[in-house]
Amino acid sequence: MVDGFLNLIACPRCDKTPLEQGDGGLHCAACKIDFPLLDDIPCLFAEPESSIGEWRGRMQFALQQLSQESAGLAAELKNKDLRALTRRRLERYKTAVEQHRRALQKLMQPLDVQSYSGSFESYLAMRTRLPVDQGLNTYYANVHRDWAWGDDENRASLKQVRAVLHDNAELGNVLVLGAGAGRLAYDIHRELDCDRTVALDFNPMLLLVANAMARGDKLKLYEFPIAPKSLEDDAVLRTLQAPEKAGDDFHLVLGDALRAPFADQSFDTVVTPWLIDIIPEDLPVLGARINALLNDNGRWVNFGSLAFSSPQRAQQYSPEETKAIVAECGFSDPYVAEATIPYMCSPASRHGRQEKVFSFCAYRERRVEKPARHRALPDWIVTGKEAVPLTPAFRTQAMSTQIYAFIMSLIDGKRSLKDMAVILEKQQLMTRAEAEPAIRSFLTRMYDDAQKQAGF
Repeated sequence: MVDGFLNLIACPRCDKTPLEQGDGGLHCAACKIDFPLLDDIPCLFAEPESSIGEWRGRMQFALQQLSQESAGLAAELKNKDLRALTRRRLERYKTAVEQHRRALQKLMQPLDVQSYSGSFESYLAMRTRLPVDQGLNTYYANVHRDWAWGDDENRASLKQVRAVLHDNAELGNVLVLGAGAGRLAYDIHRELDCDRTVALDFNPMLLLVANAMARGDKLKLYEFPIAPKSLEDDAVLRTLQAPEKAGDDFHLVLGDALRAPFADQSFDTVVTPWLIDIIPEDLPVLGARINALLNDNGRWVNFGSLAFSSPQRAQQYSPEETKAIVAECGFSDPYVAEATIPYMCSPASRHGRQEKVFSFCAYRERRVEKPARHRALPDWIVTGKEAVPLTPAFRTQAMSTQIYAFIMSLIDGKRSLKDMAVILEKQQLMTRAEAEPAIRSFLTRMYDDAQKQAGF
């Protein structure tokens, strides 16, 4: 790694900078912790071993899901009454699913997924999501948008970034937070005046794709459109490729935007594409974090939606409130540009939309107090070294789980719903009148879940 890049990095646990460089990655002497490399991408989570372990689990589950899907398709194809076109479509799709599984396994090889052996049922029972509403495949379609569909959406995105910058602006050291599969960061690096560009995301699949594109590699991955335009469009093999190599001083980092592993005042420009409204932190706090990352007169460039996902209505900000909050966070009054652009419009899908994006540029005018380090989860979850507290909520959940397991144990292929209700009454868990509708609702949910793919 070049010294200029290393000087930007700080430990996400204690903020020490610079980190020591070794053969296997980076090391913080203060925390005595190693940060490994994933296909040459530094993994800078505060708990790298735990985070990588979670992603391995998610990937293993995703591969198992694809195997289950292939088996399900094989079962459907045994139906002798299938129409000829339907059989043809299912055969194509089954082949695509199997090839997609092999391609993902190869792409994710740096995660060493093969070392995991948990069963499909175990992962299904233990599935988790971090962040809560985003998983490994949440933005899978974006890799095709970024690197395979053509340049209409990519040009429109870069145009909105340009719209809020002064002509011939010198961006200096640029940080893109929530870079996804990396196309906007790549375009900013190649087409605007940057000294160095660092693209950070928490999803290793997206960054491994971005890394291959930055090197000038080609990837072949299947796209599975939501609403295929034709019979041949339900599984489309795409070739992903960048127009050219990203070149020097383009760097990828695997980490958490809320524990951004960078030294204070290390960037001239911070870009937040499609981020501020979905990140699980109130905008004023996020704005203060971005302030700390910028040097004097550094700029914050935002691009994307304002569909704030916070469950608290007070934190679902309007454009006017967003502008005021940015100014309160030590920035100049932001210059705003709004435009309607195409969003996720696959050439193979009937599904797509036009999105009115909210872009702004604001300059840091004064320092504000830096927030405390973000703590998404307590240490007894993250490190696994402390006792798991037996909270009242956990007690209730444990009792519910025991009842759930008991009802599941009653399913033996012989008992009817009414038979099961009688047993619950004998166990004094419910009256028979209560138990029948409750069991019916329970089995309905189980049946519905069994028809769906469980996300991970």
